[in-house]
Amino acid sequence: MAPLRVALAGATGNLGISVLEALLQAHHSVTVLSRIGGNSSKLKPYTTITIKQIDFSNSETIRPALEGIDVVVSCLATLAIGSQDALIDASCAAGVRRFIPAEFGMDSLNPLCAGLPVCQPKVATRQYLQEKHANYPHFTWTGIANGLFLDWGLNVGFIIDPAHHTATLYNGGDVLFSATTLADVAKAVVGVIEKQDETKNRLVYIQSAAVTQNHLISYAREEGGQDWTLATRDLEDVLKDSHVELERGEMQAAMDGYCKVAMWDTKYGGNFSSHLDNDLLGIEMLTEAELRAVFESSMR
Repeated sequence: MAPLRVALAGATGNLGISVLEALLQAHHSVTVLSRIGGNSSKLKPYTTITIKQIDFSNSETIRPALEGIDVVVSCLATLAIGSQDALIDASCAAGVRRFIPAEFGMDSLNPLCAGLPVCQPKVATRQYLQEKHANYPHFTWTGIANGLFLDWGLNVGFIIDPAHHTATLYNGGDVLFSATTLADVAKAVVGVIEKQDETKNRLVYIQSAAVTQNHLISYAREEGGQDWTLATRDLEDVLKDSHVELERGEMQAAMDGYCKVAMWDTKYGGNFSSHLDNDLLGIEMLTEAELRAVFESSMR
């Protein structure tokens, strides 16, 4: 398809940079939406992009930055995903055809998952997008559910911690969950942009792998010479502790806990294997050798 004009919010985050690179490789024209006063030093190597500073809370100031834009992609951080309404309003007013919200992660269509505080802003945003489409028929949306970020989750020790040979195994560590590399999530964003009819007004599901914590740890054990420190936790306890953290105002700790519940308690639908859109969006599952390579790279 012909290159489109894409506006990207949250371009300097781990996912945002991956999405930016994928959009440029696909030859789309990219405008980066940056918070007024924000640090855009990470964007200096990307000489072909346009950077526009905006107030993300004011749709009237955002709209001029979106004139002529075909697609808006939001890669805002977890703690900011509830503040996308102004960006959505400005997109509608400016004639944007497709909005990809910061949905990335768990299955927000699962009723139990939708009730988690970490997921409630995603549900509210999706409902707001549906309302906007009803009033602005030209305006459509697509959410992307990708499970956990596989490479990021290993590098920062969220899934397990290969660099320090430690892990907390949730509900035994044998729960199969969906995980996707940042590059594959970015590839899915490009796929949505290029397959707008097939992805219109719905959630799409992708994964690079369906894996368990214990399977990942087995790679280290096969190498030998590594002593791992393992702990176990019941996710009912994690859920209770997350509620406590939320009441204390410890937002990041609470949201991390809720994410673990969403992905490792099977009732919350963290395994997308039965309803994937991989083929539609050009996502190939990792081979065993490729999955091992992702794991080994996180040990460096």
